[in-house]
Amino acid sequence: MTAKETYDVWCAKVTDEEKKELVGMDDEEIKERFSAPLAFGTAGMRGTVGLGTYKMNAYTVARATCGLAEFILSLGKEAAERGVVVSFDTRRFSKEFSQKTAAVLSAYGVKAYLFGTVHPVPMCSYAVRKLNAIAGVMITASHNPKEYNGYKVYGEDGAQMGPEDTATVVKYINASDYFDVKCEDIVFPDLTEMDNVKIGQNITVIGKTVDDAYYNEIMKLSLSPEAVEKCGAKLKLVYTPIHGSGYVPVTTILERQGINVTVVKEQALPDTEFSTVPIPNPENPAALAMGIELGDKIGADVVIGTDPDCDRMGLAVRDDSGKFRLLNGNQIGVLLLDYIITRLKESGKMPKNPAVVKTIVTTTLADRLAKKNGVAVFNVLTGFKFIGEKIKEWEASGEYEYIFGFEESYGSLRGTHARDKDAVVASMLTAEMVCYYQTIGKGLFSRLQEIFSEYGYYKEAVTSIAYKGVGAMAEMAAVMKKLRAKTVSSIAGEKVESVQDILTGEETYSNGSKKKLDLPTSDVLKYCLKDEQFVCVRPSGTEPKLKVYVLCFDENEEKASRKASDLLEGIKKEL
Repeated sequence: MTAKETYDVWCAKVTDEEKKELVGMDDEEIKERFSAPLAFGTAGMRGTVGLGTYKMNAYTVARATCGLAEFILSLGKEAAERGVVVSFDTRRFSKEFSQKTAAVLSAYGVKAYLFGTVHPVPMCSYAVRKLNAIAGVMITASHNPKEYNGYKVYGEDGAQMGPEDTATVVKYINASDYFDVKCEDIVFPDLTEMDNVKIGQNITVIGKTVDDAYYNEIMKLSLSPEAVEKCGAKLKLVYTPIHGSGYVPVTTILERQGINVTVVKEQALPDTEFSTVPIPNPENPAALAMGIELGDKIGADVVIGTDPDCDRMGLAVRDDSGKFRLLNGNQIGVLLLDYIITRLKESGKMPKNPAVVKTIVTTTLADRLAKKNGVAVFNVLTGFKFIGEKIKEWEASGEYEYIFGFEESYGSLRGTHARDKDAVVASMLTAEMVCYYQTIGKGLFSRLQEIFSEYGYYKEAVTSIAYKGVGAMAEMAAVMKKLRAKTVSSIAGEKVESVQDILTGEETYSNGSKKKLDLPTSDVLKYCLKDEQFVCVRPSGTEPKLKVYVLCFDENEEKASRKASDLLEGIKKEL
């Protein structure tokens, strides 16, 4: 059908109240909303909220859930009985979409474990494993602007569903009609205080029991209880959940540890409009601005912020002049990695075969630091599911023991209780890391400078090139194809020593020799420079954006910053 024909069907099928949103649309908006379905991939689906096949709404959510339910039913009765964990964050219609998901699953005879209140990504992942569920669904658009929402699907191991199973789910989705999806007719009561309460045919509301099990599990990951006992109550830590799902779990775990925490009141409660920030993303300096303001007011040591689904953590620390400085995701990850290795070695708890997992666009400073300390490093494709795959592989083989994983985009995981990024654990470890360094007369910033003085000053530059409209993905693919056809021998005067084309699975060196890459195929080009520096280009897996990464280092911050800027401009010219 054409976009106009699809639009006419929706106008005839939706409720009278919903129809008001559709009436009077011009041809351009009809084309934008109805030319194609919202893409469903290994990261689920994500889009702006509104009516239409290319939007996030109750109909696209129901259709996706129908596909998931049909996939689960194809696995057998036992799979349907194991059920699906359903969680949601604080975004527009997140609660309503989660309840729609549960009601559709129930109608198809698939058990649903529905969180009654807002819960973050890591607790959803944990609950899938704890309850032995066959899958999980998290309603979230992570750190995107307020207009967005999304639908993330997890496999039975608690990691995001893999490509093969996702492809099967998509086949079932494509075979479904938006308006013929079965849905249990249920009016949901207030679920806030419910725990292990059954409603409807196949829905169990979960809450406190799972929450307490999660808190008990991650408390075991504490590395410096003595330092926390000495400094925790006196620590001045500011925390902001940026109106998201982290408020309860982060404050709960810090209080259980005995760490003093001051919350940014204006950003504590859920707010679908994220009214105090332009974008609820801890990568954006404005997201932690209120936290830093409060930190200056009370003389805080550190400021922590988590995004709406609490899988990413932002951090501001005091520099040598006493001013707060925002750290980026690579710097946060390296500090945590350094702290974890230090404490495991000091306590005699370092395993015999420790390993760290990071993505191919994450700082190579982590590789150098880990290897110097006898820790193996594995680089995987962007997406935390690939880190989860390594954990699963080593649990089966025993070849390595996972001690930490992180990516440059502010996400990390210590522990194997979950298989996605966990900003609750990151917040806990960061707070106790501050306590640990205070006991030996250091701050986090000074420790980071020590690392730089040993390995070189590392600098990153990241940018995104956005594309719009239903042809956005095709346009990005064309840009990548054009870039792939070029021979790029240098960028901003820096020699390209090899090019890793993850799509073809080959690395081509400047002398023409080639070798196979041990990575799944993906539309990624990585230009490797001297001493593990790089420039990388890849399309986003969830948004119509081309992402560009630069990683370099030099003898000081000024030189490293200039080099990073030059490399970024250099690759932009190639694009």
